[in-house]
Amino acid sequence: MSGRVIPYLAGSIAILAIVIGFVSTLVDRKDFPTFGTGIWWAIVTLGTIGYGDVVPHTAWGRVLGGIVIVFGVTFVSVLFATVTSYLISTDEDRDRETHELLRTIASRLDTIEAELATIKDASHQDVS
Repeated sequence: MSGRVIPYLAGSIAILAIVIGFVSTLVDRKDFPTFGTGIWWAIVTLGTIGYGDVVPHTAWGRVLGGIVIVFGVTFVSVLFATVTSYLISTDEDRDRETHELLRTIASRLDTIEAELATIKDASHQDVS
């Protein structure tokens, strides 16, 4: 995966937070009295932070909370894997370029050594 997937992940998590915020106000009006409170709780839970300032107490609120936690952990894992993959890919590209440069230098050195050997042989023949 390339770094281009990060905006899609961020957009997906933002949409998911809004949907979850709305659903949380429908499912547990006591613990999530406003849409803003529901979104705040969704963002904090999806981000795996969990401040504890807003907590569901009803069974359906806790079910929703469990689902949100799983989505949050999955999102964070995919995000870290994507960033790590991108960094490793960048390092591999740099390594590939370095190896190619070293091969070119080695080839040029071989050519120089061969020419020096030819010159050395020619000078030995002139002396003889």
